[in-house]
Order: sequence, then C-alpha cells, then structure tokens
Amino acid sequence: MTLTEQFPVLVVVLPLFVAPLLALLASRGNLPWLVATVTSALTFAMAIALAAQVMQTGVIYYELGNWPVPFGIGLTIGPLSAMMLMIISGASTVALVAGRESMNAEVGKAHQALLYSCWLLAMTGLLGITVTGDAFNIFVFMEISSLASYVMVANGPKRQALTASFKYLVTGTLGATFYLIGVGYLYMMTGTLNIADMAVRLADVSDTLPVMIAGGFVILGVALKAALFPMHAWMPNAYQRAPTPVAIFFAACATKVALFVMLRFQYELLLPNLGPQAAFLSSWLIPLCVGGFLVGSAVAMFERDLKRMLGYSSVAQLGYIVLGISLANSAGVTAAMIHFFNHALIKAALFVAVAGMVLRFGSSNIEQLAGVGKRMPWTTLGFVLAGVSLIGVPLTAGFISKWYLIQAVLELGGLGILLTILILVSSLMAVVYIWKVVEVAYFKEPIDGQSMVGVRETPMPLLVVLWVLVLANIWFGIDPSIPITLAEQEAAGFFGGTR
Repeated sequence: MTLTEQFPVLVVVLPLFVAPLLALLASRGNLPWLVATVTSALTFAMAIALAAQVMQTGVIYYELGNWPVPFGIGLTIGPLSAMMLMIISGASTVALVAGRESMNAEVGKAHQALLYSCWLLAMTGLLGITVTGDAFNIFVFMEISSLASYVMVANGPKRQALTASFKYLVTGTLGATFYLIGVGYLYMMTGTLNIADMAVRLADVSDTLPVMIAGGFVILGVALKAALFPMHAWMPNAYQRAPTPVAIFFAACATKVALFVMLRFQYELLLPNLGPQAAFLSSWLIPLCVGGFLVGSAVAMFERDLKRMLGYSSVAQLGYIVLGISLANSAGVTAAMIHFFNHALIKAALFVAVAGMVLRFGSSNIEQLAGVGKRMPWTTLGFVLAGVSLIGVPLTAGFISKWYLIQAVLELGGLGILLTILILVSSLMAVVYIWKVVEVAYFKEPIDGQSMVGVRETPMPLLVVLWVLVLANIWFGIDPSIPITLAEQEAAGFFGGTR
C-alpha cells in the first residue's frame, strides 16, 4: 500500500504518537510550539488530501490490521467526515500559528511542552471521533479529547480558569456518561458496536423501548457536549478563561464534533429504525434551537467581555446547526453541514482578532478596548469583516449558511415562516453586539487612566492568519462549492441510501 492509502489512519496516529514525545521536551524556546505546529500542519495536509479523494471517488473505508468489519475496527471517511477533518486540523493549525505570542504571554514557559502535548491529544480525540466506525471508540476518543481539553482550559492566565475547567469537566463527564449508557442499550439490542452493522441489525428490533431509550441518552449526552441550549453554561466560561489560542481552537471545532455525532446517530441509526423519531426531533429539538439562537444572541448583546460575548454567540450559531439537523429533511441536513464549515471560518477569524487585542491590551473587557480601531486598524477591520460574516451579509460565508437554512425551514410551511422571522430577528441581534464592539473600537476614547502608549498592531503571523481567514470568509461567500458539494453528497447518502 502507498503512503496516501494510509492517510485515513495516519491522520489520527500522527498527532497521537507525537503528543507523548512532545511532553518529554524541555519547555525552552519555541521547540514545543514548533513541533506541535508542524504536526498539526501535516495533519491538515492529509485532511485536505482525504477530502479531495472523497469528492472524487466517494466514501473511504479502512480496516485496521486487515480485520474485516464488524470483527475488526473500521474507519469510515465520508463527505462530512472529510469536512470535519479539515475543520479540526485546520483550526488547530490556525490557532497554533496565530497564537504563539499569546501563549507565551498567558502561559508560563515551564508548562508549555505539556500543554502542547495535551493540545495534540485533544486534536487526536476530535479527529478519531470523526473517522471511527465504532460506537464505543467514539466514547474512547471523546474521553481523550475531553481530558486533554480540561487541562488546556485550566491553564488560563487567571485563577477563574480552574473553576471554568471544573464546570467543563462536570458537564463533559455527564455528557459522556449519558452517551455511553445509550451505546450500551444499543449493544444490548444488536450485539455489535460497529455503527454500520448496528444500523442493519436495528431493523429487527426497531420501535422497541430500549432503542428509544438509547436514542434519548445518546442525544442528551451529545447535546451536553455540544453546549446546546439550555445546557450551554460551561461554554462561555471556558472560552473566556482558557488561554486565547485554546479558545480559537475550541471555538472553531470542539462543539461541532459533538453535533457531528448527533447527526450521524440520528440519520444512520435512529431515524431509519424509530418511527416516532422524526416527530421527536421536531417537537423537542426545534424549541431548544430557537431558544438557543434567541437567548444566546440576547445575552451576547449585554456581555462586557469580548471572549464571553463570542461564547454566547456560539450558543446561537450552534442553535442554527441543530435546527437544520432537527428538520429531518435533506435541505435541513445540507444547511447544517454547510454551517459546520462556515461557522468554523467565522469564529476562528473572530477569536484570532480577539487574540491580537488581548495580547496588546492585556484584557478582553470591551470597555477597556476603547480606541483599538485607531491603534490596531488592520486587526479591528478583520474583526469587523468577520462579524459581518457572522451576521450573514451577502457575499460572505455566513450569508450562504443562513440562505440554505431559511430555504430548508420554509419547506415546513407556516412553521417555516415563523422560524424564518426568528432567524432574522437573531441576525439583527448579532448586528447589535457586533456594532457594540465597533462603537467602542472607533468612536470611544480610552477610559480615564488607561494609557495607549506602546499599543501597536498585532504580530505579523497573527495578522496574516487573521486576514487569510477573513478573505476565506469572503471567498466561500462568493464560491461555496466545496462545502456545498460535501454537504450535498452526505445528505444524498442519508436520504438516498447510497452510503
């Protein structure tokens, strides 16, 4: 076999093997950062190659040790998995390249080798979730990423990071426990842990009470992991208190991996085998999604901390994604998957800009950023343009997401019209909280006693990454063919039976 044929397993194995080696390095100079960044970049390159292959030839199957499924462990990379691989490894690479100086400023040098080791372990877990074909291995990778993530959040520059990490730990542990209970029920009814084999065997026990209970536990577990309203309280705290580069990484991809698991279980296992499951999705999830994007946007309007504001903004954006998933139609699933990709671009750009501001001002308090637009014009402009994409202005990636989502909800008739109005109201709320930052940045003078002496533009690596992301938001708003193609291929598999 050629090296490229090993990419499905290497994309997970590479960061997994480098992580313990990185922990052995002395935390001196930039060597730990360099090793982590190169590893992440190589993983991103493999993810791009896998996505190109999936778009050309279809789903990739890989059997570990040549043991046939379901006796052995199989890896499955479909269109959505390929997209998620790019999002996770791309977000990691972006955060590492842009966040070197922020990490040096916020985390002591003595701990950086161990922190970057945890970073690669977290990335390994997220990547493993997206490629494994085994329901129990999803739990294993979930725990790998979660345990590493708790450590990363706890290394924030202030003591409150420990409290945020503890809340994250409690919520994450509950979510993982509920998920595992659900998988246990499914294993009890089918005798297999391979998801594809489980889907076949569930046909013999469809519409039974244990399968319905399993579905409830799995959905509740991943909803906790994904910070779906009203189970979202841990996320804004984690974003605010974590080191800023960690916030960049998590904001772009972490919760989306949980939603990936939700989508996969719903459409591969539960919907085909539970008659009332579609009605359950609509009646239970849609109100939570609406609450998520309205409450998340409303709270963001009154937040005084920029990182925390973007955390509540993510609660709203995740509501859009789950709304698409809950529609139980091809258009909704396509819209959700497109927003997986576009939201990653948007939030990565916003948090990279915030990283630059925090680096120069030493704070993410919005009032203390008064005058940042004059001192850091390129960073602030990048934030504004990414905010425009978040709002959903035409010619941006955010507009593509909302356009597809509105088209999907309008298929519901009268309810679709109401949901469209609520989506537009939420978008107007986004205008308010983005404008709040613009007003402080450009139209307010520094607060009394605050010195602007020495405040200058962000470091060039961070600025380059920021503008690559900003231009990507514009590019994929003009030519969104890549995410749309991958999303439509995956939706066709779910609803056309081609998987």
